[in-house]
Amino acid sequence: MADKIKRDMTFGELIQQFPDAAPVLADYGLHCIGCHIAVIETVEQGARAHGLSDEQIDKMIDEMNSKSTAV
Repeated sequence: MADKIKRDMTFGELIQQFPDAAPVLADYGLHCIGCHIAVIETVEQGARAHGLSDEQIDKMIDEMNSKSTAV
């Protein structure tokens, strides 16, 4: 189990281990998690598909880590 959310986590790992991260994903436009799990493997790939820059991805990851706790 991961203790922090990272760019290379799969969406499946993210949602399973940090379910309270979903609102932050939605804030960044990654609200269609079900679609991403099927076709885009990592958080970074999904963020890039939505046009997020490296800085935005880092900010999103930081926000999720500050608001999420592992189950």
